[in-house]
Amino acid sequence: MRSTSDRIRHAISFEILALLLVTPLGAWVFSLPITDIGVVSVASATIAMLWNYVYNLGFDHAMQRFTGTTYKTVPIRVLHAVLFEAGILIVLAPFIAWYLGVGLWHAIVMDVSFSLFYLVYAFVFNWSYDRLFPIPEWQQPAN
Repeated sequence: MRSTSDRIRHAISFEILALLLVTPLGAWVFSLPITDIGVVSVASATIAMLWNYVYNLGFDHAMQRFTGTTYKTVPIRVLHAVLFEAGILIVLAPFIAWYLGVGLWHAIVMDVSFSLFYLVYAFVFNWSYDRLFPIPEWQQPAN
């Protein structure tokens, strides 16, 4: 499994790159001031970063327990990304509605839009991260 320092590097790099992409894109798509989207993005990223650490640790422990490895196939990566986004949606939609002063349905639509972005982004980022920083277990042939 990954070390704590590796998980922290993963979470921080994931969120910083995402913020650089999603803040101007979100402001443009939703025709909102970049400062409002910036606040929502930073708060959401902070919450998501904490969730990222806890979720990935729990997911890897579950994989280790049920499959004996943390190696993720494409279907497992898809499941991993979908479950991550579902969890974060439950937390972030009420926050977005409150901060932007919009209805919950509008906030859900906004959050789902961001989630669709993050769904693809998480898949690509995590796959790339695993290629850049493989763990020794993955270097050994499977039995």
